[in-house]
Amino acid sequence: MKFTLRQAVIIVAVLNFGYFGVEFTMASAIGSVALFADSVDFLEDASINLLILVGLGWTALNRGRLGTLLAGILLIPGIATIWTALEKVVTPVAPSPLPLTITGLGALAINLFCAYLLVQFRHHHGSLTKAAFLSARNDAIANIGIIAAGLLTAITVSAWPDLIVGVGIAILNLNAAREVYRAARKEIRDAAT
Repeated sequence: MKFTLRQAVIIVAVLNFGYFGVEFTMASAIGSVALFADSVDFLEDASINLLILVGLGWTALNRGRLGTLLAGILLIPGIATIWTALEKVVTPVAPSPLPLTITGLGALAINLFCAYLLVQFRHHHGSLTKAAFLSARNDAIANIGIIAAGLLTAITVSAWPDLIVGVGIAILNLNAAREVYRAARKEIRDAAT
């Protein structure tokens, strides 16, 4: 089935908001930095897609400005994750590996579907759709890391795989923010000329 950009963005926003609740609940229950980082990222992705929905009919200049705002929003999960990771370093308790792995598998399924919906639009509408696609792509990569952290935690009974993946997710978000910011600035420059 073929979706319009508007339909794809609505579906992605709803799926991201729904799985935010699942992951945040599980992260709180098992004390996982990686799941906390990914849950905040799901909430951020839902917000980004709602902002994209609002900005679709805007001029290139205003979409560029909104893209700059989205780049700032992409920084939030990274900062929240680093804070959570620092707290976890003080009390390094390994999360339960089975719920960590299963929740990561669910997140991977959601994010692969979202990336599939958005891949056809990644070069349309400048920084806005670039932000949505990069978020879904990076989240799928992060989910593979979460699954690996769950498996390594089962083997090592250590908090470190979870911490390392959580920090890796933060780095992915920071890089995506940089890419979206660059695309938004280019969009603004192009619209001004």
